Amino acid sequence: MRIVIAEDAALFRAGLARLLEDEGHQVCAAVADGAALLAAADEHHPDVVIADIRMPPAYTDEGLRAAIEVRRAHPGTAVLVLSQYIETVYAARLLSASPSGVGYLLKDRVADVDEFTDAVTRVAAGGTALDPEVVRHLLAASRGAGGLDPLTARERDVLALMAEGRSNAGIATALVLTLGTVEKHVASIFAKLGLPASETDNRRVLAVLRYLRS
Repeated sequence: MRIVIAEDAALFRAGLARLLEDEGHQVCAAVADGAALLAAADEHHPDVVIADIRMPPAYTDEGLRAAIEVRRAHPGTAVLVLSQYIETVYAARLLSASPSGVGYLLKDRVADVDEFTDAVTRVAAGGTALDPEVVRHLLAASRGAGGLDPLTARERDVLALMAEGRSNAGIATALVLTLGTVEKHVASIFAKLGLPASETDNRRVLAVLRYLRS
């Protein structure tokens, strides 16, 4: 894959580039701020953009805003944002703006090379990749707001893994369930959240967005 990295910490930026190149990907550009990210995306038309949320000059949400702008200008480019901290509001903003081909990971997750590269591959394929810790915070907030009241405890577990980007087979493995049981839980989640089958909408992503917004 062709990848552009935006990260203001030089050592972390270089480490990301080396890791991705070792996995066989092409790092087209590695930049340090949001403006440079936008310019690199316009020049290289990458498959994936990996961006830190907080970058110069204010170190607030410059990277997130640049990533959302990349998706607006280049809808086919997947976006994976990284953060030092769990910031659920930013995760909600990212998913609301781009409900597929996006991911949000804590920087600590990069240390697990297999998990990180799997997340990059998932978002490049149009899926989602949410950090498990972020999902737990989002799920807890949604429970508190009553947004998931119709779901059983097991269905909430399934929804949390869906939010991480797991397939039905991956959920079955994680929860030690049969694939058929997982499929029934997923169908029940869609029904209880009022998400009918559609050729134009991804119900898995819409289910995640439902509890992000509750």
